[in-house]
Formats: sequence, structure tokens, C-alpha cells
Amino acid sequence: MSGLVGRFKLELERARQSSRALSYPADLYPARRVIGYCTNPLRKKPAASRILVIRLGALGDVVRTLPSVRALREGYPEAHISWLVEPRAADVVRACGEIDEVIEFPRPHLSELWRGRQLGELIRACRDVVQDLRARHFDLVLDFHAILKSGLLAWATGAPVRISYARPFAREANFLFSTQRARLSPAKLSRYDRNAGLIEFLGLPARSALRLTPAVPTPADASVRDYVLIHPGSSPGTPYKRYRASGYADFAAELGRRRGASILVATGRSEDEVRLAEAIVDASRGAARMAPECERFEDLIALIGRARLFVGSDSGPLHIATALGIPAIQLIGATDPIENEPRGEAPWKQLRVDVPCSPCRRGCAAATCMSLLPHEWIVDAAEELLGESAQRASVRHEVVAPRLVSVA
Repeated sequence: MSGLVGRFKLELERARQSSRALSYPADLYPARRVIGYCTNPLRKKPAASRILVIRLGALGDVVRTLPSVRALREGYPEAHISWLVEPRAADVVRACGEIDEVIEFPRPHLSELWRGRQLGELIRACRDVVQDLRARHFDLVLDFHAILKSGLLAWATGAPVRISYARPFAREANFLFSTQRARLSPAKLSRYDRNAGLIEFLGLPARSALRLTPAVPTPADASVRDYVLIHPGSSPGTPYKRYRASGYADFAAELGRRRGASILVATGRSEDEVRLAEAIVDASRGAARMAPECERFEDLIALIGRARLFVGSDSGPLHIATALGIPAIQLIGATDPIENEPRGEAPWKQLRVDVPCSPCRRGCAAATCMSLLPHEWIVDAAEELLGESAQRASVRHEVVAPRLVSVA
């Protein structure tokens, strides 16, 4: 085991010093569980009967917090656990089944008051939020978000114990509002492992399984099943995460030709996402069709959960797919491949072209790192995962990231 641990530490250090994606071979997963990520765990977990979890958004980040919250529930089986989350991600918290109370942070309303310069109303609304949090008398707050806003909200609860991260994982002076801070190593971790580090700080086992169970597993069209699902969209502020429509269309056409697969294209509600999905279907030469519309979050979970394979970018729906145990292909460009790697019990593949400027986090209009990704890679990955799924093969996690030294 000592040799395995040493090899794993070496691989982590190489990855930390490089911008390249890190592939974790199956034989290294035991070492990850043994080492842990928190370097200053408490000797004894804090006593708590009322606990608040803070992870406000986005959808994918909330999904990636679920395994740690499940471990928190296992460590505090009798406690009342609440989760403070923004409305757009609240449904996934309700679906996880580990939370006693979901508290929605009214960000849309506060933003509207700010844009309208209704400062008096804004102050009163903020005061109501603070009073509501204080009235719940939390004795322990876990701030997984670790930014200025979440730190202020944690402090506003008046809880005597407020736990978050030390720098660099705590950003925007968040560390000023916590009473205790978890130090993590290495400096670059997946979001799953970063969240696990906060549970390790409490002195609890953090390796809880990632599994999302919808409360209402009926899609809008229950007759649709056994398909490959493409979800090409991303949040409105991150269009650089999206793969080109022509690439998705060529992938659908080739996979349909090779395997005769039924391929559906799902979409969010924004106009640009709908246009992207329609462009893929139109250019796929009849290989793909639009997925049933999802009116409710439960419909989205059920649509993803009935797929044989999920294909998409670094987005909330992709992380929902892995939480549901669906084999997945992640197409990634500007965002960090280590921080945003998928997780779950199902096989997954992460595909990216390792251009010198990626990852950059900010993205750009050209999105060269995404546009250079060949659709043939996606087809090959899909065939392999579909074959594994049919044979119920063992879980595999693989990063495909050829390096391009320069881009003309």
C-alpha cells in the first residue's frame, strides 16, 4: 500500500504543476480514499442539533455537494439539517432526500431590487433574510460555497460554529466570517474532493456514495426510453462551455449509422439553448430528434435517468447524469478538467483538446478549445461506453486530452 500511496502522491503533484487533465487509473482509487484531503481535521466532531449547509448554486456545484451532505447526515443522524440554496438549484436539493428543510435564498428578488435602485426595499429584504436565518438558531454552519456572499450569510445566522475553508479555497475574504477553517491539499482538487475535505475536517468519513433518487420518476413522455441523450446547453453566462452544433450533429449521424442508436437532444428554456438544440437536430440528417419538453425538474431527472448514455459539456445536467448512474461523456474546454471531473458509480469519459490557453476559467468568444474537438472522438467514446453498459462492465474513468503546442 505504501508504494501505491507514494505513486498517487507523485501523480497528484505532477497534475498540480501542470494544466493538463489528470486521469485516475482504477488502481489508484484506493489510495485516494486512504490519503484524504484535509490536513487539519478536528479530533472530535462539534456537537450540533441544528445544522445549516450553504451552497447557493449553480446546479452542477449543488449536485457535487450531495455526497458530502450525505456523509454529513450519516455523521449527524439525529440532527435537523437545512440547506440554503438559490431557487434555480433548490429542486435538486429536495430530490436528494437527505435534507430536513430547504431554505431558498431570494437572489432573483434581491437582484431585481438592486437593478431597480429600490434601496429601501432592498435593505428591508436583506433584513428579512437575516432575521429568518437567526430565528432558526443554528449551532453549526458548513459553508461549502466559500465566497463573500456565503460568508456573510453564515455570519448572519449567529451560529457559534461556522466552518469553511482556509485560503486558497476560500475566496473573496470568505475566511473572515468563519470560526474554523479547513486546510486542504493539494491546491487543485475536484469539486467532489474539495467538498469531501470539509467533511473530513469534522472528523467524519467523507466517502459517501453519490446517488440521486428522484421523488417523482415519471418523465413528460414515459414511452421514451433506451436512447442516447445529448444535452448541449450550459448556463446563460457560460456559452464558451458549449460544443458546436455541427460537431454534435456529425456525432449523432455517425453513431446512428454505426449502432442504429436512438438519439434525443434536450434543451434548457433559454432561447439560445433552444436554437442550439434545433440546429443539431436539423443538421443531423435525421439521426437525432428533440427530446420531450421538461416542465418540471423531476421530468429532467427522469429523462436523464432513462438514457443509456449522456453526452454534454461541463454542466449541471451532466453531473445529474453521473449522480443517477448513467454513463457519461463530458466535453470540456475552458473550465478546469481536474476541478470539474465527473464522479459517480457509472463509467465516464472526459474529452478535451489540451490547447496552451486552456483551462482559463473565463472563456472566450472563439472557444477554440471546444471547436477543435473532433466529433470522431465522441463517437469512439460513445461506442466504448455503450458496449460497457451492455456488458455491465466495471467502472472506468478516463481522460482523453492530446496536447496541442500551438493553435494557428
